[in-house]
Amino acid sequence: MVRIEMKRSMLARIVPGFTSLVKKGPSGQMVIIGMIIVLALVIMTAMGPWIAPHDPSRSGVGRIRIPPNWQFPLGTNHLGQDVLSRTLCGGSIMLQVSALSVLLCFAIGVPLGLFSSYVGGFVDSAFSLVIDAVYAFPGLVIAIAIAAMLGPGVVNMALSIAVVYIPSYFRIVRSQVLSIKELTYVEAARSVGAKWYTILSRYILPNVVPSIVVVITINFADAILTAAGLTFIGLGVTYDIPDWGWDLTNGRTYISSGAWWIIAFPGLMIILLALGFTLIGEGLSELLNPKLQR
Repeated sequence: MVRIEMKRSMLARIVPGFTSLVKKGPSGQMVIIGMIIVLALVIMTAMGPWIAPHDPSRSGVGRIRIPPNWQFPLGTNHLGQDVLSRTLCGGSIMLQVSALSVLLCFAIGVPLGLFSSYVGGFVDSAFSLVIDAVYAFPGLVIAIAIAAMLGPGVVNMALSIAVVYIPSYFRIVRSQVLSIKELTYVEAARSVGAKWYTILSRYILPNVVPSIVVVITINFADAILTAAGLTFIGLGVTYDIPDWGWDLTNGRTYISSGAWWIIAFPGLMIILLALGFTLIGEGLSELLNPKLQR
């Protein structure tokens, strides 16, 4: 009975939230659709090892490059691996890389932006100069260079992607803080002797959070595409680990021979996952922007 009551209370909180998003119009509906897509793919990936009909890492479960049929609904690849099993389980690495890179970006970019813009002066100029220098380079080129130096692996891929997107967090937070720190309530807190870290954490950060949330969702979509790009050029995981990016890399060779299914289904999953986070980001951007709400 207690568990039932807990589930009912959770639903009672979730359902009104979705209802209010629907009432927000197209922007709220975009957020809901994006959340459904992302949640469905996350659940599929989490349940993949249990619902996959074959071992996604095992080669030779069938003849090579078999087109979709009753035995292998999505066909097999050039190693005789089941494409359906690899599609069900292949999002794990991509989700890990994107989540870790976003966490690193948040943990580094947000504090740097808060501190630099609040202190100002030479400190702000020095940080801004370094960040602008990194931001000036094409992001994918920097990610490729760092990943090539560090080598393959989830952590190394996440680090290379994080370096690319830290400037975005820094610039967004810095622009927000530069305007917020001059407001009356911040001046009042400073005049009564509040410490700088108290002002940043209690008075400035809560007003920056909406912008950070939007950046995080868009960063997820970009990180997914960047991770797929790194794997596509051979800087990702090996063939024995199911990964959508790896299947794209090796499937492109066999498109000319008519084996379209090797690349089609992993590519579709990447597109849907990136689309889901993009819809969430765009919808939140409109919902949290007072000018667009008018």
